[in-house]
Amino acid sequence: MGKIIGIDLGTTNSCVSVMEGNEAVVISNSEGKRTTPSIVAFLDKDERKVGDPAKRQAITNPRKTIFSIKRFMGESYFNVSKEVNRVPYEVVKTDNNVLKIKIENRNYSPQEISSMVLQKMKKTGEIAGLEVKRVVNEPTAAALAYGLDRKAKDINVAVFDLGGGTFDISILELGDSIVEVKSTNGDTHLGGDDFDQVIIDWMAEDFLKNEGVDLRHDAMSLQRLKEAAEKAKIELSSSTMTEINLPYIMPVNGIPKHFVKSLSRAKFEQLADTLIQNTMEPCKKALADADLNANEIDEVILVGGSTRMPAIQNIVEKFFKKKPSKGVNPDEVVAIGAAIQGGILAGDDSLKDILLLDVTPLSLGIETMGRVMTKLIESNTTIPSKKTETFTTAVDNQPSVEIHVLQGERPMAANNKTIGRFHLDGIPPAQRGTPQIEVTFDIDANGILNVSAKDKSTNKEQSIRIEASSGLSDTEINKMKEEAKANEESDKKEKEKIDKLNSADSTIFQIEKQMKEMGDKLPAEKKELIESSISNLKEAHKAQDLDAIDKYMDELNKVFQEAAQGAQGQNGNPNFQDANFQNPNEKQENKKEDKKGKDEYTDFEEVK
Repeated sequence: MGKIIGIDLGTTNSCVSVMEGNEAVVISNSEGKRTTPSIVAFLDKDERKVGDPAKRQAITNPRKTIFSIKRFMGESYFNVSKEVNRVPYEVVKTDNNVLKIKIENRNYSPQEISSMVLQKMKKTGEIAGLEVKRVVNEPTAAALAYGLDRKAKDINVAVFDLGGGTFDISILELGDSIVEVKSTNGDTHLGGDDFDQVIIDWMAEDFLKNEGVDLRHDAMSLQRLKEAAEKAKIELSSSTMTEINLPYIMPVNGIPKHFVKSLSRAKFEQLADTLIQNTMEPCKKALADADLNANEIDEVILVGGSTRMPAIQNIVEKFFKKKPSKGVNPDEVVAIGAAIQGGILAGDDSLKDILLLDVTPLSLGIETMGRVMTKLIESNTTIPSKKTETFTTAVDNQPSVEIHVLQGERPMAANNKTIGRFHLDGIPPAQRGTPQIEVTFDIDANGILNVSAKDKSTNKEQSIRIEASSGLSDTEINKMKEEAKANEESDKKEKEKIDKLNSADSTIFQIEKQMKEMGDKLPAEKKELIESSISNLKEAHKAQDLDAIDKYMDELNKVFQEAAQGAQGQNGNPNFQDANFQNPNEKQENKKEDKKGKDEYTDFEEVK
């Protein structure tokens, strides 16, 4: 079997890793960064930017730059109304309370946006044509990354995962190459974005108080506030004070206004105190579910960039009564662990003895009479797992039953999350309570659930497959595969265009520089010809006319070489051309060769 890569598709950043020998290595993206911002920007003429290039242009394109999309995945519009009001892009409600992201005249599902991030990361994931071998829970991946599975004695580990959009706490038991998840808990609406939001609100309220204008109502100003808040939060993890400086944030009565204010770590922690305290209740519940107390935890692992905040580290240390481990970069730990899991699946000899025993985080069941939820698989059940129960009809001569599949811990069906529905028809007429309907829940190691219902008298059966990874139908996946292929071609054309524009820019710069060095050694008529060619090339570059760029680059190189050779002859210096002239095109080629085949220009960095 070939190598299997591990992917962490995060709310804020994404990361890819692979096993090289006995070590998991993070793969750098096309910009040379070890993590890729989970951001997609839509530009004119069906262009897209993903990652750092998308993040760089977010301020000038706030309506069409999509970030933190993971917070909306698998959620109904009603459940994320708070988050919807915080983002500058348009989130719309469609049929059945399903949310979509509106970009001009098209609605995108959160899964489609996420697939674009995956495409950026070397076309990874099933949507890009690779087979998904395993979906592994983040806590399990983190434990693998820390190498805790190799400990000789059995230990209890708490994995505290505070990412950009969600918070998870998991209790694991490790030892003798076995990783078993004992319990998991968390808050799907608590993460780094919420800590950014308290700073955004603090800045906006201050400006509103002083100037009478709410910056949160302007998309561009809101995007600037978000970027400033994130930067301030990061700086306050390593320093006790930061200055937020946003010039020309908003004109008020025709007068440009600036926002300049200092924020101390103490003030930030005061603003975010409720969020910090909210991480503790899930920790208590997870310990209770695992039948442990804090003193019985041997190691605490921090996962997610938000755990760099000193206040989070302090409260974790106080709760578990021990210092958390910090041996692996929290932004990379999940991807590294996923790569190790990939090595296990690929049959890596150094990993062959490791066994992962994951759990389902929430109970799974169906709606039964009285609109109650009847659980078939309880939360924190080790997976894979299979459970069968027999149900019957509620009324006489009932011809069909609806299997309403639910996830959650509440007793009433309406208070839990619907993850699937299907009907079993053709039940023979009979008194209520007579038909025997056998319902089976089968959840595999990837957390993918298969639910089937079978009428014992006729052996008629219906089933549904519920995928935890994407929730996409085959039609949607095929559609995305086609879009990925189409974008691959457009991405290639865009790169060729950027290479040509950069080559023209470099040609202009090099020749203007060498003209200055030659000075009066260039004849006036030759100088006029060169300047005319440069002017033509600049106009073609400005218009992004690729055919004209080719024409005027050739013309410019020709007239400059002739002028340089003439100047060399006039001055009687046989080394003049070698000393002063370098073909700009040759320089471009040499730069590419120095990079050993890597793309020199990966994304167009101009802010539009």
